[in-house]
This record gives sequence, C-alpha cells and structure tokens, in this order.
Amino acid sequence: MLLALVLLSMVSHFNVQGKHGNKIQLDPGTRLFLYQLVGTWGQIIFPKPWKEFRLWYDKHKSKGIKPFLDGMVTNGWYKRLGERIWTPWFIKFVHSNGYFNIYTNLGHERALSVSHRDAGVNYGKTAGPDSQLVDESSFDYNFLEMQPLSNLKWYDFCFREVLPGRVARNMDDLGSLLPSVQKQQTILLVSMFGTSDEITRNLLCHLERLNIQNYIIMGPSSDFLYDLARRGHPIVDADQLLESLRSQKLIGFRNPNSKQVDVLVKGYVIKKCLEHYNSWMVDTNMLLVNDDLFHGFVGASNDMYAGKRSEIFFVRGSSSARKIWTDDFVNKVGTAVDQASSSGGSRNFVYAVSKLLEQNGIRINWIDETSFGMKIGADSINRSSLEAGKMIYWSAEMGLNLVQKRLEELDMWAIDGDSSCKAVICHQS
Repeated sequence: MLLALVLLSMVSHFNVQGKHGNKIQLDPGTRLFLYQLVGTWGQIIFPKPWKEFRLWYDKHKSKGIKPFLDGMVTNGWYKRLGERIWTPWFIKFVHSNGYFNIYTNLGHERALSVSHRDAGVNYGKTAGPDSQLVDESSFDYNFLEMQPLSNLKWYDFCFREVLPGRVARNMDDLGSLLPSVQKQQTILLVSMFGTSDEITRNLLCHLERLNIQNYIIMGPSSDFLYDLARRGHPIVDADQLLESLRSQKLIGFRNPNSKQVDVLVKGYVIKKCLEHYNSWMVDTNMLLVNDDLFHGFVGASNDMYAGKRSEIFFVRGSSSARKIWTDDFVNKVGTAVDQASSSGGSRNFVYAVSKLLEQNGIRINWIDETSFGMKIGADSINRSSLEAGKMIYWSAEMGLNLVQKRLEELDMWAIDGDSSCKAVICHQS
C-alpha cells in the first residue's frame, strides 16, 4: 500500500477547500480516485485510522492547539462553530499525516448516499437532494473491481495530481524519474545530507508556496525519506544508488565515508541530469524568498556557476559539460574530498568540484551570495531585512533551534508542531 487510506466517501461531488483550487476534472471512466479532502457526509471511516485520529485529536486538544490550516475555508467554520464540528480537526489530521481518502465517481450525479439538504443547521431552507441515489438498474458492477492503488489517480487538497512512489534507487530509475519533474529544462537537486527532518520539511513548504515543482530530494535511506516519497515528493535513495554504482563497478571506493557518499551521489545525479537538462544543486541550509532566483540568473557565456559561501552549483546541460562530467571526473571528486578530509581542508561538494575544474583549466563563474541573499546567524533580524533579497542561507553547523528562531523572526518558518506545512497554498495547474 503506497499511502494510508482513512476513508471511503460515498458522495458524488464536493467542493475544493483550498483557496484558488483547481476544478475537479476526472475522466468519465474513473470510478475510484484518491483525494485528500475529507467528505463530511456519507463517509465510511475505517476503525484503525479513526482510532489514530482520536488519539491525535486528544493529544492536540489537551495542548490547546487549534485545527487551523491557512488557506482552507474550514478555518472560518471552526471560528464560527468551534467544537460543534469535527471536520476542521479531521482535515488537519489528514494534512499532517499525508493521508488520502478514497472517493467514488459514479457519474450522472449519482452516489451511494444522498444529502437531502433539509432546512436546519447547514441550510436556512430546504435545497433538495445533492445527487441521485444509485439503484440496481443503474449500478455499474465493474465499480466493485478494485484496482491496485498505483493505478488510481491521486489528488491533493487543491485537486492537483500527486505522483506517489517516485523513488530512484539506480541510474535507470533516475532516468525515468527526471521527466516527471522537468520544467523549462532545469531541475533543482536538493541534498538533505546532514540536515534535520524539520529543516527539510520547512524547505518543501516554501517550494510549495512558490509553486516550484521541478525538484528532487536526495538523501540517505531512512523512513523520513520514504515518507516524503509516500506524500508525492520525488526522491533519490543515496545509499541504494551508491550500492548500484558499486555493483556496476562505476565507482572505485569500497567503503566511502559519509562525505564521499554525499559528493558521489551528487556527482552522479548531475551526470544523469546533463543528458537532457540543466541542474541547480543546493543543500537544505538555504531558502528562496521568491521564485526568480533560478530564472535567468545565469548567463549564456558559462556552463558552470558555484556559490562562494554556500553549496549552490549550476551546470548547464551542454555537450561541453557532458564531456567534462564523466565517471572518472566524479570519482576524482570523491578522492579530492577524502584527501581534503585527511589534510583538514574543506570537504564540501562545491569546493572539491570547483578545485578540480580549475586545475584542469576549466572556468568557474563564482556567485557572490551577498549580492542577492542574506546570511543568518547568531544576531536577531527582522522581516524588513528580506525586502531586497532573493534567498536566505546559513552555516551547516548552525543548530536547529537557532535556525528556527531566526526564520520565525523573518516569518519564514512554515511548519507547525507536527512538522507539517501551516498552510495549503493552491496554484492553478
């Protein structure tokens, strides 16, 4: 099972609750699909997820937490009706856990249950039935033929399609994954080596806010990494990718250390990207303030750009770059990192790649982050400091609590106590 399913809704139509959500458009042949928004009438909630929800509810209620989720109309419902309705709580629970609900689509305004919308709490006057109840003569029994979850369509709160299970464990997997994220010939490669889950979640919330979808998350194998894939984020399992490369004898390291794993995986992912796409490599110790940093930022005169103070690296998918970025080159980067570690030098990817390129007479265009970004540290800051900036970055050695404190001062800490995005932000697809 790719994702936890918490509910089977028997209704035939419903409203998208996220602001500016996309219209519900389904193929006429689609009888079952998955959607995050919970239906409040005619649903069947399975015992296991209902128990999980009640325990989650009791825990949050005891702490005085409210079920607010920015961007959802249910905020207004809760402010008006409070604990008389449970829908905002359940929506918040589903959002926090990345769950989806099974919905029916029987067509012709038909459903397995009907709301007659009589005058009462929800309606000032009787509005009549919202759909037609199916009977034996109109029921399509093919509906009962359950398909594998991987064959069904998945949609988030905004009714934007979600693609769960995109995991690259080898180079062939990566080749299949890349076209699903490609936008305008450039892919954002995000490395989560050595970072906390909270920092990664916060970064993903900001990518969603900016409607940046052309990214891939790379990191060591973990439950957290696969939870991201379960929620629809494309990932690279660095450990399995490296093991695949070793089995093919493409790398010459028997027991690479953690830093070598980091740079080797980055190197090979870039190498695969270069077959068709440009790539930006970044670490999670940075946040974009707006979405124009990677739009037209680099000129056409150079194939490679590197950050002076951060792990930003750009490679254009040109024939000259592909000639440079070979298996031998990536292995030399891994060796350079190992040698730097032994001598006490810098062990990061950008430094090792740039040094190796310059030694071979290849020009690197250096990016000065201070010209468009702001580095945060020990000193307090305020939101006005971001007015002219395009990005925020910080030292990889900076502790999580301090990073969170500074980002909260800038209103850039976008996750709640469940490490879930505080808001649902819809963009037109």
